[in-house]
Amino acid sequence: MAHQTGGRSRNVRPREQREFDQRILDLARVTRVTKGGKRMRFRVCVIIGDRKGRVGYGVAKGADVAISVNKAVAQAKKRLFRVPLVGGTIPHAVTRKYSAARVLLKPAPKGTGVKAGGAVRVVLELAGVPNAVAKILGSDSKLNNAKATIEALKSMKRVAGESKSRKHPERPKDESGEPKKKTGAGDGKK
Repeated sequence: MAHQTGGRSRNVRPREQREFDQRILDLARVTRVTKGGKRMRFRVCVIIGDRKGRVGYGVAKGADVAISVNKAVAQAKKRLFRVPLVGGTIPHAVTRKYSAARVLLKPAPKGTGVKAGGAVRVVLELAGVPNAVAKILGSDSKLNNAKATIEALKSMKRVAGESKSRKHPERPKDESGEPKKKTGAGDGKK
C-alpha cells in the first residue's frame, strides 16, 4: 500500500508576474444608514506603478475588500501617467494643493533615496523615483496627500522636450509658405 499524504493534491502554479506593483494606501469600512438598518461597504485607495516611471491611483467601494481592491486597480490602470525623471530624480521643485492637502516635492542628489512620509513615499516609490525629498504641509488625509502628490508629478515639465521648442520657435510664414523676413527699425542691426 502506497503512503498517502494528508489532504488532496494541489496544483501549485508559479505565481504570474504582474505588470504593476500595487499597494493599498487606505482601507476604510464605510456605512450607509438605510431604512432597514446599516449597510456596510469597503472603500479602498490603491496606488499602482511599474517602478519605471508610470504610476496611477484608484479609489473604489465594494461589498468586500477583494471586490473593492479589484475595482480600484482597474480604475488606477485607466489613470496611469508617466513621471518625467532627469538624472535619477524629478526635474524641478514643485508644490501642489489638493483640497486641504499641500505637498512639496524637491529633486535630490544621487544616493539620497526617497525622503518622504506616508502617502507621498508610496506614490514616489511606485513611480520609480529613486531620489527625491518631499514634505506634507497640509492635511493628514492619505487620499488627499496622494492626490496632491500625483497632481504635482503631473505638473512637472519635461526638460528635454521644452528646451528644444524654446530654442527654435516657429516663425510666422507669409502666403507662399516662406518664413517672414524681419523689417523695420527694430530689426536689431546697428
